[in-house]
Amino acid sequence: MRKIFKRLFYILMKNKTTKYRQIFALLVLAFTTTFVSYANSDPQEGGIVDTKSEVEAYILHHIKDSHDFSLFSYSDSEGERHHFGFPLPVIVKTSKGIISFMSSAFHHDDNGKVVVEKDGLNLVKLHGKIYELSQGATEVAFDEAHHPINAAQTLDLSITKSVMGILMIGLLLLLAFSSLARQYKTKQVPTGFGRVLEPLVLYVRDEIARPNIGEKKHRKFTGYLLTVFFFIWSLNLVGLTPLGFNVTGQLAVTAALAVLTLVIYTASGNKDYWLHILWMPGVPYLLRPVLAIIELAGALLIKPFSLLVRLFANISAGHIVVMSLIAIMFTLRETLGVVGATSLSFVLSFFITLIEVLVAFLQAYIFTMLSALFIGMAVAEHEHH
Repeated sequence: MRKIFKRLFYILMKNKTTKYRQIFALLVLAFTTTFVSYANSDPQEGGIVDTKSEVEAYILHHIKDSHDFSLFSYSDSEGERHHFGFPLPVIVKTSKGIISFMSSAFHHDDNGKVVVEKDGLNLVKLHGKIYELSQGATEVAFDEAHHPINAAQTLDLSITKSVMGILMIGLLLLLAFSSLARQYKTKQVPTGFGRVLEPLVLYVRDEIARPNIGEKKHRKFTGYLLTVFFFIWSLNLVGLTPLGFNVTGQLAVTAALAVLTLVIYTASGNKDYWLHILWMPGVPYLLRPVLAIIELAGALLIKPFSLLVRLFANISAGHIVVMSLIAIMFTLRETLGVVGATSLSFVLSFFITLIEVLVAFLQAYIFTMLSALFIGMAVAEHEHH
């Protein structure tokens, strides 16, 4: 692996190397770093991931949200666990109000073993959720189904890893497009990174917003479509880096984006739009109430549900496939040996990651395209004869 890093670094630094080779080398370098960081991450306290249940825990550990920012972890020769990352603020609403502290207080425990005493309350972290223990309880008690019986789940308002990713990408997009907007005040053609953003902005405007919403009204909604497109695309790409974000693979995030689209096309719907939903012309009167129920369900439930599920399912599935291929090195190391299993895992997961780069753009495009289509249907002006 060290030779791979040296070779990639040489390609990136060599002046005569073509731009495309540099980009490809940079992509391989980023994936190699991701591969190594994931391969060294073990959700179990000590030991090696080699059983089916441990592999499943390994995969789920990397696709779910977390209260701390952890790049990777490993066990030394003495079995001591080392984690590389930093804690994030934990903010929870308890029976005594809002309590905040750093996630390092749990010492990376997710099984309810570490009890955090704060403002007279005992708090534990169990399967990614924070619970408040009953008065006087010092440890979690479980029933036969392994559900806590002496703890109540708190309202979690924490700055989790996904929230941090949203804030980081939001800030970067704000800076990038603010710079692009300032360039247009003095230049007709942007320079620097603005030359990369401009064709993408024009693409969303001319190929997505204008054809689907119409020439007269597309400008009103182009800002939202641009925000959604670059927000989702950026988060999808960051999810493929060693940072390990899986923001668009969180159902709450995709649901929030779908609700925003729902609110916009519902609030913007004109008279003709609601007439075709609630009292469809040209249909027998007896069928109109039935069709109204179906159309309302489609507009208020099915359309946003398709938006949130499509994005969530595709991004989550991509991460699960990549992590499953990385887990090959754990499950096949006895059959193929350490070198053979690692090489096979690296090649297969790198190939899928290349496809994931395409999927990252494709899912941002599909979400934006469908949002524009739904908005266009709501604001379209119908000719009546």
